[in-house]
Amino acid sequence: MKFKLIIVLLLFVPFFGTAQNKKSKADDLFYGYQYEKAIEAYKSEMQKDSLTNHQLLNLADSYFSTGRFDNASELYLKVNRNDTIMSVNRFNKMLQSLSKNSEKDRVKMFLKSKADKLSPELLENAEFNYSLLDIPSNMDNSLVRDLGINSAQGDFSPAFYKNGILFSSSRGRNSKNVYEPTGESYLDIYFARLSANNTLVEVENFKEIPATEFHKSTPYYSEKLETFFYILSNEEDGELRYDENGKNALAIGTLAKNNRFRFILKDLSTSFYYPYFDDATERLYFAANFDDSYGGTDLYYVYTNNGQIMSAPINLGPRINSPGNEIAPYVFDGSLYFSSDIFYGLGGMDIYKANMLPNDSYTIPVNLGAGINSKADDFGFIIRNVENTGLSGFFASNREGGKGGDDLYGFEFKNTPGLKTFALGGKVVNLRNKVGLKGAQVRLLNQQGDILKEVIAGENGSFRLEIPWTSQVTIQAMNDGYSIFSTTYSEEGMEEIQNTSFNMGLARMEDLVTQKEDKTVIKLNKFYFDKGKSVINAQVESELKKVIDAVERFPQMRLRIQSYTDTRGSSSSNKRLSQARADEIKNYLLSNGLNSNNIIEATGYGEENIVNNCVNGAYCLDFLHKQNERTLFVVE
Repeated sequence: MKFKLIIVLLLFVPFFGTAQNKKSKADDLFYGYQYEKAIEAYKSEMQKDSLTNHQLLNLADSYFSTGRFDNASELYLKVNRNDTIMSVNRFNKMLQSLSKNSEKDRVKMFLKSKADKLSPELLENAEFNYSLLDIPSNMDNSLVRDLGINSAQGDFSPAFYKNGILFSSSRGRNSKNVYEPTGESYLDIYFARLSANNTLVEVENFKEIPATEFHKSTPYYSEKLETFFYILSNEEDGELRYDENGKNALAIGTLAKNNRFRFILKDLSTSFYYPYFDDATERLYFAANFDDSYGGTDLYYVYTNNGQIMSAPINLGPRINSPGNEIAPYVFDGSLYFSSDIFYGLGGMDIYKANMLPNDSYTIPVNLGAGINSKADDFGFIIRNVENTGLSGFFASNREGGKGGDDLYGFEFKNTPGLKTFALGGKVVNLRNKVGLKGAQVRLLNQQGDILKEVIAGENGSFRLEIPWTSQVTIQAMNDGYSIFSTTYSEEGMEEIQNTSFNMGLARMEDLVTQKEDKTVIKLNKFYFDKGKSVINAQVESELKKVIDAVERFPQMRLRIQSYTDTRGSSSSNKRLSQARADEIKNYLLSNGLNSNNIIEATGYGEENIVNNCVNGAYCLDFLHKQNERTLFVVE
């Protein structure tokens, strides 16, 4: 049985409804989810008259839902060429159809041709995941195991509860009516105990949540609130409630420890799916299809106070949500796990992981790869730490080899699933005034100096890039007329910086240099060696670090080091002292990053080129003599 996504299974639109403005028998069959019959009816109607573009898309959807992707892609492409009515969700189905026909290269070419019309997040997510899926997986598929509790009907949406799991199922019971579009029982919630060897046993109907004659599904239990969150059909006094178009949607309800039930998210025209309550932040995550959806169902959250809704739904944005359907959010160890049927996955619905960053942003969602994911639909992923074992959890899939439509599977991992990535975000700014530099280039290079990723900074100089994890990375930033920023990190440093805002300052040459004694020199504070000595002291070192920084920012910079003394002491000793100081400076610079190409010469001029009247034999105060003791870094 094809994966129901619960979006289809639970969205009850009675056949007598008029919401779809049905014009033909084929339309009636399509909106009643009878796709095989709808295909035959549309083909019959085509013999008499041409179908509208809306009907062609319905036919394409029918082919898609029955696995006939050649026919589906042909019709999607036809409508896409001739009309603009195709929704972004059907755009995703078109690319899914091509992918399922092993035409990924064609999909990539299509994306490239439409790059100016597609969101940058979608393009980056697709490129990144295509490259990840080309990397051989190191996952041991044997760690994913079938469970003996599955039935011939749909079993899905596991949730941890006490010493076992809750899950949803359409396995029949005499007390449940049959849901007409699928021919199965309305969904109900069940409990299975977790045995000592980490298998599920003793399945029973979960009686702590009150019975209903209609849908009751996708539970989540908050230990903090001691409250169940779950979805159920909109009903009143045992009767389904419909909107003005004859549509019965799904609501989210809660059952608190005092057995008090409340509807907390309810709209007769909008269905809510897969509630997940994050105890740490008290955010309630869920899936829904609102007007601001990026495609089909999107992921949202609302702020709560002890489970009481305190905000309007907030869309997780285009980094997470796509032209496809996103469902089943789950937060674990700073990462958001969810499922999506976006076209660049392995099959239908795949499980992804995105790291949660400050300011409610996310890294690129990473496909968990073969093993957890398959060519079928994989969704409802939950995971937790198990003492002395590692990581353990469950998910649902309709992959081959199962008992029914959707089956539950278990897994054990030693390490966090999903390919590890390195993500970096921040700003490129003018070093002098901290203004963001729009258009600056930001690069990541590997140990061999190859460019791994390159992006262009946005309006305020902001950037974000992400690559598969590597043992070392060099970060560079550059902009026309500015210096180059470049620094290298090993793995330990990479771990530290990827969770921070990484800001890079670029300087203009004119901000680093000044005119002195008719020469262009590096702008420094005045510094002095200890009297009569050439040893680099703390004050001298502080200014020399500025010289190193300037040369690192402008690697082609070439310097003449010119050291001078005052006239106190003999001219010969002053000459030797200034040369010794120039040599010490040169040696320090060469041992701290500069190379011989950056230093043309290092010359001690002694008491030559006195800048005031403190010549030999003249009486001068100490501060006037010190004006003559100086070192210039002349820029050629």
